[in-house]
Amino acid sequence: MPQPSITELVRMWISGWTVSRGSADPVEQPWGWSIDVGAPDKEVGRHVLPEPTEGEVRKLAETITAPTTWLKLFAEDDTVRPWLGPRWRLGQPGFLMTAPLGPERPELPAGYTVTTWTRGGILRVLVRTEDGHLAARGQAGLAGPVAVPDQIVTAPEHRRRGLGSVVMRTLQSAAYETGARTGVLVGTAAGQALYTSLGWTTHAPMASLVLEKQED
Repeated sequence: MPQPSITELVRMWISGWTVSRGSADPVEQPWGWSIDVGAPDKEVGRHVLPEPTEGEVRKLAETITAPTTWLKLFAEDDTVRPWLGPRWRLGQPGFLMTAPLGPERPELPAGYTVTTWTRGGILRVLVRTEDGHLAARGQAGLAGPVAVPDQIVTAPEHRRRGLGSVVMRTLQSAAYETGARTGVLVGTAAGQALYTSLGWTTHAPMASLVLEKQED
């Protein structure tokens, strides 16, 4: 079976990410997709370019005037940063990753409970202490055969106990039970190490740049 292209993997990621974040449906563009997110303080919208070129990025940037608009460019930070002016701030680098999904039985450390539920196409996993405090959480946007893990967080005081692995493996198994067979995500550098240890494969880097407000 041939390996999907980066463009196809990005399309799969978007299909579940938009569900997870409750954003508008992606709009196809000649260079990729535009997505209305609607969180003006953080992200009014984003443009996703799976195979960015300098000409496309410069031309697109000239049309963007709304602060907190993000560009998600599947290329190295050092490659794309020179293409944009000083109002574009570079965010954390990301990594496009995939994994086959299957049934799993993660072992929960003593002293914790885990709850899983699905609503509105979003699968959620919550790990709490026995007295009910949040220890770790995560969710996945479900899009048919694709599941997109998102917003995986472990509370600082509960880190290094394997809870991130519990959340991910629980999400993967529960997504498999819904019919999803492929996991796709964009992780941070810290997340990449965890996901690699769980069998995820890195396919491409992703540079993130946001248009900041004009100073008076």
